[in-house]
Amino acid sequence: MNTPTDPVVRYGDGPGGAERPLGRSIMRGLLNRCPACGNGKLFRAFLKPVHHCAACGEAMHHHRSDDLPPYIVILVLGHVLVGGYMLTDLTFVLPVWVHLAIWAPITVIAALASIQPIKGGVIGLQWALRMHGFGGESDSPDDYELPRRPD
Repeated sequence: MNTPTDPVVRYGDGPGGAERPLGRSIMRGLLNRCPACGNGKLFRAFLKPVHHCAACGEAMHHHRSDDLPPYIVILVLGHVLVGGYMLTDLTFVLPVWVHLAIWAPITVIAALASIQPIKGGVIGLQWALRMHGFGGESDSPDDYELPRRPD
């Protein structure tokens, strides 16, 4: 069931297109599950997505998450960890090396723990919006023609 906070993307696949709820697709990706069926695993290794879903056969090989997941991790963790550091620094007067000993491991562990779910969410977003080949069309740069300049 779709709610107003879960917009349905309807384009491609003929008239009306098949439903691909945005929120559900992203949530399935965040849970490291196939955004199409929610049953198959999304990753075969730490950050390597499967080529095809084992449960429904949806192709995942053509996703392009590229640099967006690390940017999101840096944005989120930067705000959370800098806020935590500042609150700790206001509460306790500690030497810089103690702050470094506390916050550097927390940063590394939090980044490693959050990168895979965030990458899965980006793949779910691309699947829901039919980006980069998820809509059935080719997304190769060779398939595009540059507009010609009128002489």
